[in-house]
Amino acid sequence: MATAKKTTKTVFFCNECGYESPKWVGQCPACRAWNTMVEERVSASSNAAAKSVKEALNKGESMVASISQISLEEESKTSTGIKEFDRVLGGGVVQGSLTLVGGDPGIGKSTLLLQTCRLMGNAGEKILYVSGEESLKQIKIRALRIGDFSDNVELMCETNLSVIEEVIRAKKPKIVIIDSIQTMFVEEVTSAPGSVSQVRESTGILMRIAKGMDVSIFIVGHVTKEGTVAGPRVLEHMVDTVLYFEGDRHASYRVLRGVKNRFGSTNEIGVFEMRNEGLAEVANPSEFMLEGRPKDASGCVVSCSMEGTRPILIEIQALVTRTNFGIPRRQAQGADYNRLNLLMAVLEKRVGLALGECDAYLNIAGGIKVTEPAIDLGIVLAVVSSFRNKPLPSDLVAFGEVGLSGEVRSISQIEGRVKEAAKLGFKTCVVPATGKESLKNMEGVKIIYVNSVAEAMDFIRE
Repeated sequence: MATAKKTTKTVFFCNECGYESPKWVGQCPACRAWNTMVEERVSASSNAAAKSVKEALNKGESMVASISQISLEEESKTSTGIKEFDRVLGGGVVQGSLTLVGGDPGIGKSTLLLQTCRLMGNAGEKILYVSGEESLKQIKIRALRIGDFSDNVELMCETNLSVIEEVIRAKKPKIVIIDSIQTMFVEEVTSAPGSVSQVRESTGILMRIAKGMDVSIFIVGHVTKEGTVAGPRVLEHMVDTVLYFEGDRHASYRVLRGVKNRFGSTNEIGVFEMRNEGLAEVANPSEFMLEGRPKDASGCVVSCSMEGTRPILIEIQALVTRTNFGIPRRQAQGADYNRLNLLMAVLEKRVGLALGECDAYLNIAGGIKVTEPAIDLGIVLAVVSSFRNKPLPSDLVAFGEVGLSGEVRSISQIEGRVKEAAKLGFKTCVVPATGKESLKNMEGVKIIYVNSVAEAMDFIRE
């Protein structure tokens, strides 16, 4: 019997996209990123490729099917026991799915997944928690803080994926947690754990296990200083769902955001509060974000942002003051800094406000990050209110996109935003005039339609 001949070679991988090159180049030919190529040694088997091709050809008849032969069945979803987590996942955990959970160190990724293990284990599901970073005693100490666990939850400390695969085949769990993907390694790959080739190969093996054995696998991924998951970007393309755990580790709240989901809508968020006993769900994020809002303070206005299908009311705070330097200082926390400069230029050009000699500071209270242009009108009113030192009515909500001509443009899901404001007791909504048709049957709240920022500024007279 002929043995496979192993060869070892040196190749270069791109840290951003995983592109492979036989020699080092300054710019990646695939993603055009500079200085991202790293050198790694890989070993390959000359007979392995031919063998896999033969196996694939032998299964050729079962691999090909006409589109009319494919039956559509709704994926079976299992609840995690945490409603906010279920929302982001698209209704629950899909059998055979591969989910990536990323976030900063200490943000609460492992805590969230351990809580999920506890609730699903108590519901009768068989779960295997694999840790490559902590010992069994360390996990036990963290688990005692969360609550009592059933015997359905089993722990394992291992980094060799070959061993993990055999344990999964023997135990046959329904849910597997891998914490974290950067600590896993494949013996056939000679590079160190956490390298581009190790992360890519490890994820490929886990994907094969999930699809072949119908096991739902959650992968914990560390993030870089830029906020992306460490390793090649191909990692995010391989998995079914990508979730990011966001928030200041020193603040009480956390936001779980879905940026990719093959089984549900993207950009859904779940809001949690960090407590001594673990993460607690925040059922009404709008009320949570507006907690402690000042009354009759200039520069403060409430706006509404859509996160997936969920409307969230946020407080926008602005502080505008005369500058003591030659160049005004502008700073934005939680919103786009360039958007603030653009809207201030619109106010100066179209309305005639002398903002060119003023420092401006913008803050989205609560620390949440909003990039949606629907909060433009709220930012404009907050800036003008602070500039004129005139407070807005405390029961007013404003939202709408502002164009360069000073016009207030239409936004999506305007009816849902108004309903959320009315539910929390707001009496007045300033909205784009283009939303009249969708809001004509709205009752219980005063709707004010505006075509431009000049009309919206009628609320802030000198």
